[in-house]
Amino acid sequence: MLLKKTDIEQRLALLKSKDGSSNDILDQVYQILETNDVAPVTSEPKNGSVTTVSNNFIFDELESHRVYHIEQIKQICIDYRLRFLDSKYFKGKIPKAAKAEILRLEELHHTELGGFKIMAPSKLFKLEDKDDPLLFAPIGNGYFYLIHKWGNDLHPLRKMLVWPFKNILNLTLTTLVISYFATLLVPNGLFSKNESSTEFWMMFFFMFKSIAAIVIFYGFALGKNFNPAIWNSKYYNA
Repeated sequence: MLLKKTDIEQRLALLKSKDGSSNDILDQVYQILETNDVAPVTSEPKNGSVTTVSNNFIFDELESHRVYHIEQIKQICIDYRLRFLDSKYFKGKIPKAAKAEILRLEELHHTELGGFKIMAPSKLFKLEDKDDPLLFAPIGNGYFYLIHKWGNDLHPLRKMLVWPFKNILNLTLTTLVISYFATLLVPNGLFSKNESSTEFWMMFFFMFKSIAAIVIFYGFALGKNFNPAIWNSKYYNA
C-alpha cells in the first residue's frame, strides 16, 4: 500500500481547526484591517521584492480558510523542516496560476499586494525543484493570507524523517536507538568467548560515541541547525 503524500495546506487547515482559532479568526482580522494604515507595495512577487507589514484587503472579500497566523505557519515549518521567507529568496519559478491569482485578488480588493512570503523546503530557496511551495501575503499583526499553492505534495514520511532535527532531545534519542540496533548487529563473542551483558553495554557505549561523533561532525561541518532555528532564517548555515 502506497502512503499518501503530505499536503501542507491541509496540515495548516487541520492545525488551525485543532487550536480553535478558525471560529473567530475573521473577527481578529477585521480589527486589524480597521486600523491598518500601511501603504501597499509591489504588485507581484519576484526577486528583489520589498517586504511590507500588511496589505489593504477588503474584509468582506476575505475567505477565512485562507487566513493563517504566524504561529500556525511556524509550527508546520518546524514539524516538516520548511522555511518561511520573503519571495525574493525563492529561486524556483512562480507559476502563472499564482500570478493570475494575485491579479485577481488585487482587482477584487482594489489594491496592490506586496510583502510576499513563501513556505517551502530549504532547497527551493537555492535551486529549482518540484516540492510544495505556498505563497502568502501579510494581512498584519502576524496574520497571512494564503494566495496559491503549487507543485507536488511532500513525501509522506517527511515529518518522521525530520523529527530528529526538531531539538537536541529528539536527536539524542534517535542516536541512542540507532546505536542500540547497530550494537545488535555485532556478532556475539566477537571480543570474548563468554557472552555477557557487560560486553554488550560496552559495545553499545562505543557505538553511541562513534555515531554521536559523526552526527556532531556532520552538523558543524555543514552548518546544520534545529528546525526552530531555521524556519524563518535566510541563511544557508543558520
